[in-house]
Amino acid sequence: MGTFFSEPGWLCLTVTAVLGVTIFCKLKKSQGQVGRKVVCLAGLWGGACLIRLSLFWGLILFSLSCFLVYTYFSGQELLPADQKAVLITGLWAVVNNAGVLGLPTDGELIPMTEYKRCMAVNFFGAVEVTKAFLPLLRKSKGRLVNISSMAGGVPMEKMAAYSSSKAALTMFSAVMRQELSKWGVKVSVIQPGGFRTNITGTSDMWDKLEKNILDHLTPDVQEDYGQDYILRERNFLMLMQTYSVMDVSPVLLDVQHAISAKSPFAFYAPGKMSYLWLCFVSFSPTGIFDYFSKKMHSHGKSMPRVLSMPNWKNEAM
Repeated sequence: MGTFFSEPGWLCLTVTAVLGVTIFCKLKKSQGQVGRKVVCLAGLWGGACLIRLSLFWGLILFSLSCFLVYTYFSGQELLPADQKAVLITGLWAVVNNAGVLGLPTDGELIPMTEYKRCMAVNFFGAVEVTKAFLPLLRKSKGRLVNISSMAGGVPMEKMAAYSSSKAALTMFSAVMRQELSKWGVKVSVIQPGGFRTNITGTSDMWDKLEKNILDHLTPDVQEDYGQDYILRERNFLMLMQTYSVMDVSPVLLDVQHAISAKSPFAFYAPGKMSYLWLCFVSFSPTGIFDYFSKKMHSHGKSMPRVLSMPNWKNEAM
């Protein structure tokens, strides 16, 4: 009889079950995405039993899982207010949340003014605010929280300007996390998925952005893409609003956790499938990611004027 059906095997499975119930009870009271990685660790020993690892290595793996779970939950305790040095410095946390989106369209069509605007607000603005308040944060050993986006880590069509600025903010946060650790300042970056906010703008704003795009295009580029293709790009914004989640509480809970927890995470990914998409793009081959990305976004997708012509391939050759 294998290890899985032996008495030590049943004992380990029983302990795992108790551990799993404890974790899920904790998750009900947790904030934001607290506990997602812990659930994976809790299932580690169960998977080890199912693939019939030797009892020795199984116990090693189980002990490591228990240690990581203990370490994880020990850091979820919130800081008491009287331990913060706010009374001395007047500042405990800085949250950079400003952001602009623009009109999503092909990167070739986005004017340079729009690229610069996204960088100015989404990246340089956060850098300037951070530099202004860092002397106070260093004194209080406080928190720096930057609101980036899932689009800063996951390539998305029509989001070249926005995604580039958010990717810059994500990397800036990672570097600052390393540099400020010696001062005792904790830095977190939050990469939300699709939440409905005012960032998409209004119809009047879309009209101005469309006019700005058309005014900056050369005749050749406008001829290749076609004006109808450009004017249909606002449908992408309407689609974003349709599939966005109205409840932004997961983002707010992650911000609260990043500010008040003893051991905040370096990265948060609130939102449906956000964490999975970030993992997928990080670990999957580029060809596989591009294939699934095209499949998911191919529904109702319009094509530039030249590419929609039946004999465009022959003309290109």
